[in-house]
Amino acid sequence: MTTAKKIGIWMDHSIAQIIEFTNNPNETKTISLKFTHEEKENSLNKGEKHMHIKEQHRQLEYYKKLGEVINNYEDVILFGPTDAKVELFNFLKADPRFAKIKIEIKQTDKLTENQQHNLVKKYFSKR
Repeated sequence: MTTAKKIGIWMDHSIAQIIEFTNNPNETKTISLKFTHEEKENSLNKGEKHMHIKEQHRQLEYYKKLGEVINNYEDVILFGPTDAKVELFNFLKADPRFAKIKIEIKQTDKLTENQQHNLVKKYFSKR
């Protein structure tokens, strides 16, 4: 019998904390949206529409990176304080590669790293 590969991802629109559910001490990997203040300022100087398009492109890259990680797992909990988790969920559901992956969403506040690990442990221990 193989163990299902499970992860929890705490996320907002700019950073994701990826926590794999294992028996070993938890380790957190981070993926962040890289849109520096200088880039934002340069885009804004070219016009608000240009800045908005650039931000959307960066957000899509961020979701694609998270999708690459999620594609290696069977069971995923997305949690955090913003709608980013719902946007990622919708992005993934539109792609047939993620059809067999169980993905759930949970609304939470901003959490410390220990709280994130505890939530993932508690969530997957009940299953």
